[in-house]
Amino acid sequence: MSTGTLNTAVEFDPLYFGLRQKEGRIYTDEEVATLPFIYTSHPYYHEWVMRKHSQKALLSYINSKKIFSNILEVGCGNGWLSSRIAKETKADVTGLDINTYELQQAERVFRNVSNLNFISGSLQSDQFRDEKFDMILFAASIQYFPSLKQIIQIAIEHLTLQGEVHIMDSPFYHIQETAAASQRTKEYYKALGFEAMAGHYYHHQLAELEYFQYKILHHPNSWKNKLSIKKNPFYWISIKNRYQ
Repeated sequence: MSTGTLNTAVEFDPLYFGLRQKEGRIYTDEEVATLPFIYTSHPYYHEWVMRKHSQKALLSYINSKKIFSNILEVGCGNGWLSSRIAKETKADVTGLDINTYELQQAERVFRNVSNLNFISGSLQSDQFRDEKFDMILFAASIQYFPSLKQIIQIAIEHLTLQGEVHIMDSPFYHIQETAAASQRTKEYYKALGFEAMAGHYYHHQLAELEYFQYKILHHPNSWKNKLSIKKNPFYWISIKNRYQ
């Protein structure tokens, strides 16, 4: 899932799309329309089971709060999650991305969802200068931003007073883990023939969030998660507007 704010967007777009093709992560319109539900023989079935559970938790959170009337997903990709939020909540939802193919697919597949729209571009662009959202969501996309602190600061500037930033389905590392994780990423992309992609993937640490008022809604190392049959290996983090 691509982010939509990389300075090297012109280079990143074809590189990212080529990688997605190589990995088998380009889905048909029919598959996108039903995500996160997918056939059991699909090579990423278990990954989508995890995404289904995190989506369910997110929707429950949104509907329980009743304050999220305007939601932005940064790095929406093919739009499956944005569409689910739009269909199962009362919020107006905007999906933002720079990946041309996936964004066009999202617009095509979900064109009949009235409270959903998609935008090609960046959160830093002029088109968002005066825009405010109750929730800004980064789902499986925060790892493509070079500076975690910078992108969160930008997102907070686009929050309403009661607004929240949410980060889901992305890895965070302890400082002693970062070097090894970075090496694994380089080896993985090199093996696929997309070595340059390693320069667009960043290994963020929880310590980078210390500047913000954040809360961990799901901890992958909690006993609850370890004992669950529906294990989620990723943190779910919420960050409130600094004025709350």
